[in-house]
Amino acid sequence: MARRPTIHDVAREAGVSKSTVSLVLQMDPAVRVATRDQVRGAMARIGYVYNRNAASLRKAKVGMIGLILNDLRNPFFAEFAASLQMALSERGYATVIGNTDEDAALQAQVAASMIGHGVSGVVISPVHGGEDATFDALVQAGIPVVQVLRKAAGAARFPFAAPDFAAGGRLAADHLRMMGVRRMAFVGGLPGWPVTEERMAGPQLVLPGKPTRAFGCEMAAVLARDHPGVDGVICFNDLVALGVMAGSQALGRPVGPGFAVVGFDDIEEAGQAHPGLTSVACDIAGFGRATAAALLGWLEQGVRPAAEVRTAVRLVARASTRG
Repeated sequence: MARRPTIHDVAREAGVSKSTVSLVLQMDPAVRVATRDQVRGAMARIGYVYNRNAASLRKAKVGMIGLILNDLRNPFFAEFAASLQMALSERGYATVIGNTDEDAALQAQVAASMIGHGVSGVVISPVHGGEDATFDALVQAGIPVVQVLRKAAGAARFPFAAPDFAAGGRLAADHLRMMGVRRMAFVGGLPGWPVTEERMAGPQLVLPGKPTRAFGCEMAAVLARDHPGVDGVICFNDLVALGVMAGSQALGRPVGPGFAVVGFDDIEEAGQAHPGLTSVACDIAGFGRATAAALLGWLEQGVRPAAEVRTAVRLVARASTRG
């Protein structure tokens, strides 16, 4: 991993003293405009990012971890964030959370801001596509970075951890076959996403789309109208599955044997829905704690996590498939 540029590197590049660079960083009005421009130009050339809070964090003996998530509105990610934050807090670390809402430019901005405020490490569930700006800045920062849940294209230089989504897809498909399903559909998840492809397990019909409840509700009508022979559905996540169930019930189509629905993630609402939603459970709280432990091992003992880790999943069968 490349060494992070220091204030000494800036001074050398700009041809000024270290104290002059410090005055520029502190926006001291006594520094001439030409000198400020000279120093800032040097910072840009060598990729120096000012850690505003680094000094105060060192004095307080507190570290700050950045957590960058693609969809914090999803209860799955919210539970992951809470478990990770609590585990880090137990070890004296503060967590700064940024939600990118699947926006690559926003992700780059959030990452740059976290680097600028002196985070000791970053955990990121990246957006799909356009992530080079984010990961180039993280490489330049020289801090530990762990990718979770999604693997960014071209970011193999960072360790990756996720539940075994492919195994979960197979569990869901095997369960539907055991329940007598003859024609299976996969609903939700954008095409080309590795995480989408991993969760598929041989469906005869694929209806890709946004991983939202609204999309699932829309697809319930499409299935009833255009694909009445489909008698089992695996959904990209529980939000899509809950939408499929709600849309089907609104159409007067009962969910259960005859039209079985399986979700993915096993969020809390899956067990509270009526009927209860069969779902692939990923132990996201345990995954959050394990991610915190891996990052802290890297930070505190210098033990870099394995290049890729997959954690176990299990199927929780409820009334949406069993009646």
